[in-house]
Amino acid sequence: MKTKCGILMLIAFTIVNGICKAQDSPQKTYTEQYRPQVHFSPAAHWMNDPNGMVYYNGTYHLFFQYYPKDIVWGPMHWGHAESKDLIHWKQLPIALYPDSLGYIFSGSAVVDANNTSGFGKNGKTPLVAIFTHHDPKGEKEGTDKFQNQSLAYSLDGGSSWTKYSGNPVLKNPGIKDFRDPKVMWYAPEKKWIMTLATQDHISFYSAPDLKNWKKESEFGLKEGAHGGVWECPDLFTLKMNGKTYWILIVNLNPGGPNGGSATQYFVGNFDGNKFSPLDSSTRWLDYGPDEYAGITWSNTGNRKIFLGWMSNWQYANQVPTKTWRNAATIARELSLQQSKGQILLASRPVAELKNIETKPIALSQLTVNGSLDLSSKINKLKSRYVLKLSLNTLKDYGIRLSNAKGEEVLIGYDQTKEQYYIDRTKAGKMDFQKDFSGRFTAPRLSTAKNSDLTLVIDKSSVELFADGGLTTMTTIYFPTEDFSKLAIKTNGKLMIDNLSISGLKSIWK
Repeated sequence: MKTKCGILMLIAFTIVNGICKAQDSPQKTYTEQYRPQVHFSPAAHWMNDPNGMVYYNGTYHLFFQYYPKDIVWGPMHWGHAESKDLIHWKQLPIALYPDSLGYIFSGSAVVDANNTSGFGKNGKTPLVAIFTHHDPKGEKEGTDKFQNQSLAYSLDGGSSWTKYSGNPVLKNPGIKDFRDPKVMWYAPEKKWIMTLATQDHISFYSAPDLKNWKKESEFGLKEGAHGGVWECPDLFTLKMNGKTYWILIVNLNPGGPNGGSATQYFVGNFDGNKFSPLDSSTRWLDYGPDEYAGITWSNTGNRKIFLGWMSNWQYANQVPTKTWRNAATIARELSLQQSKGQILLASRPVAELKNIETKPIALSQLTVNGSLDLSSKINKLKSRYVLKLSLNTLKDYGIRLSNAKGEEVLIGYDQTKEQYYIDRTKAGKMDFQKDFSGRFTAPRLSTAKNSDLTLVIDKSSVELFADGGLTTMTTIYFPTEDFSKLAIKTNGKLMIDNLSISGLKSIWK
């Protein structure tokens, strides 16, 4: 008869062994229908929020909400992957398992360079993870104090983690949704700032040592979108024209601009105690239906790199994949731009994406009279490529991805409504959930006459970046066979100054 300890060890060995085998043979694991080839997805099982993203000693660590026993949401663990270039990922053994305090919900990780926590030993710099312990027993019993904030630390660069014996370090005062701590170092006052989602607003806490937290202030009771619960916040700085601005990201579920979950943001100032927005406008980082829980890596200096979960809580548990479920967006670099009298957040694919791009097919001074068939340019690219076009004068146009079965995704610009759109109403499988089918729109935020568009297309998803990344949309889809055809359509005549198509090499080969 096996002991309980022995059974747990056997389960852990089986999971780790399975992950290792998947990493040894990615060409076998990552060839399933719909499997992303240029986005991170776990070798098997369920994934949602990116967590604990930290850069240290040349390595980008990505932790993520993970359930290793099924392809639907379950007791949350922190899965773990790492990369040297934000493109190629190696999945590692699970970093944090549920324990007597609860499931391991979302959070962040920091480099405690000054060893303020005291976790560092023998000159080793600690990485410290700050996460939400979610107690399912307390939730079932009806208490509002079932989510609390806890710590774990690593002294080997993130390979292994030890939970702090004094957990939790921030106890719930009685707020049902009290979670997703994002922590940063506030140098002017030599303290850590925790940005915490508390039901329908944000609470800021501070601590000198990551252990002893005191409340500083609240934000958001009357600002932004409130169609659902606020989750997965992030606070950081960006510069524009030599001036520093504070950005507060807040994920919202539901209540997004195209239904379901989405990511909003605020631009303002932070003085170590309080966040003050420049105005009360609601701004969306991504208008598509399939970017959520996005936050930035810590310890990347002035470079702010964003990653989101590429799904939507409306149907994330039902999408038609069989061995794994859900993926991350591509990594995006954030910047600020001024447009229409506002300071806006722009997103672009990280420059490292070029490392897997093939030699581009470049065309210039194209005239589209009704339709231009570009299928011959992509027939060897296996439904993964980057399409870029620039227009001196922006007019109506549509880009059609399709297959021989008549399934299609339409992407384009509506000049009358001044909107970009992605239409997946004929994109293949949709009957798994009533809200999946749809035509999704995003406003044009640039006032320039000219325009540029970048599409990152990968097997079963498209990410749109328009006008220097001022407008961003992410959408997934599930055709019964790959979209092997490409065409540009317009009413009348469209002049394209430059168009390029670059294939994308699989990150798993």
